[in-house]
Parts: sequence; structure tokens; C-alpha cells
Amino acid sequence: MSGKSVALLDYGSGNLHSAERALARAGARVEVTADPEAVLAADGLVVPGVGAFAACMAGLRGVRGERLIGQRLAGGRPVLGICVGMQILFERGVEFGEETDGCAEWPGTVERLSAPVLPHMGWNTVSAPSDSVLFAGLDADTRFYFVHSYAAQTWDLPPSEHFAAPKLTWAEHGVPFLAAVENGALSATQFHPEKSGDAGAHLLRNWVNAL
Repeated sequence: MSGKSVALLDYGSGNLHSAERALARAGARVEVTADPEAVLAADGLVVPGVGAFAACMAGLRGVRGERLIGQRLAGGRPVLGICVGMQILFERGVEFGEETDGCAEWPGTVERLSAPVLPHMGWNTVSAPSDSVLFAGLDADTRFYFVHSYAAQTWDLPPSEHFAAPKLTWAEHGVPFLAAVENGALSATQFHPEKSGDAGAHLLRNWVNAL
């Protein structure tokens, strides 16, 4: 047990109970909260998210979550986004012709996948870099559970000589899309680790142990 403290951001979106249980099994002391002091003090922050990009951003702004995410990252404090909690980290999302500003921690737009069947629902493999922290110890054919119709399909952050290159993990459903990003203190997964059985538990344990 790491005993690391993790704040699970409660902003009206996300499967909080299953995420809370999964993080606790990974060894974290979990608090479901939107209290700014608790969010900023925790060793790690998890931002869940289900449903529409615009609704998630409205809920996030309702608790000033985008500012709390920014404050944590400014101090190099770890943040993990899950599903739509990953999508809202990008500049914008486009759903049903409606464009919504995101948190803009990363450039780029979250858009509808071009695939014969949507949503992309079920188990899929991912292609992770060999030096990934999140996927360390997991086989290349490990499957994770996805439920989404939208995703970031390009990585638009230019390389910098001042920062380590981000670790990008890709998956494919009709088209390639970002399944996970590890970018300094900010990490995110498009799939649901809390619904991905032993593989998801392993990934969350990797993240908690790295806090």
C-alpha cells in the first residue's frame, strides 16, 4: 500500500464509485471532493468524465476545476484524466456541430471518430511506448475497456528542448486515436482503467506508485 492521497474530483460527471474503489485497490487513500484545499493538497488528482464534452466542461467550471487542474500542474503536481476527463484537457471539443472550449492544457481538438460502428464500446489493444510508466509491466496485447465516440486523433504539441517528450499511446477504431498521454505531471487515458479488470488495476497502481 502506497498510502498516497488521491483526490477524485467531484464535479457532477464520472463514475465516481467505481473509480474510488479502483483507486483504493491500487493503494491510494481516496477522497471524493471538489474542495479546493483538498484538491490542491492531495498527492494526486483524478479527473473522471462521462457523457458530453460540453456538459463536462460546464460541470468542471462550476467547481473551478479547470483552475485547480492548472494550479496543480503549475506546481508539477500529478493529474490523471479518464475518458472525457482526458478529452477536456485539450483546447476544444466538437460534438453535434457545437464547439466547446476545453482546459487547453494540450493543443488540439477532440472530434467524432470516423468508424463504421459508434460508439467504440468494448475491449481493445493499445500501442504504448516502451518507456511508458502507466503501461509498465503490461503485455503488448493487453486489452482495455473503451466507451466513446469522440477522441483526440492528432498530437499537436510541438517538441521542446526544455521538456521531456510526451509518451503517447495509440489505439485504433476506424482511425487511429490517442488512447493515453503521459506528459510530465499530466497523464490521461481515453479508456476506463476502473472498468478494465486486472489490466486497469495494474495501470492505476503504476500511477499511484509514481506519485
